[in-house]
Amino acid sequence: QLQASGGGMVQPGGSLRLSCAASGRTYSTYYMGWFRQAPGKEREFVAAISSNAGRTYYADSVKGRFTVSRVYGENTAYLQMNSVKPEDTAVYFCAADPVFDGTRWYRTGELAYWGQGTLVTVSS
Repeated sequence: QLQASGGGMVQPGGSLRLSCAASGRTYSTYYMGWFRQAPGKEREFVAAISSNAGRTYYADSVKGRFTVSRVYGENTAYLQMNSVKPEDTAVYFCAADPVFDGTRWYRTGELAYWGQGTLVTVSS
């Protein structure tokens, strides 16, 4: 099971850190990542990280502002959100899969495990 937390309300330009805690099994060999779904929009890929944290992947819309991280061997991943914008408002979900298949991560979202989301609201 995956559980995202850390959401809340933040002002434009501010920062927020999301956590994805995994339980029930080990995800240390899995890719872990983040998606988001804004009101009235489809779910979209945000970021992902390899099992040993050696590789990271980002959507163009968050590159340079968000940082995905994890501690190798631990069942937790993080999303550090800096310089947030109102368009970052969404429910953020974490997910995990044994491999990084671009089609499944970037397009279909057909991944092995999904967690419940946490709401991030960017507003002044």
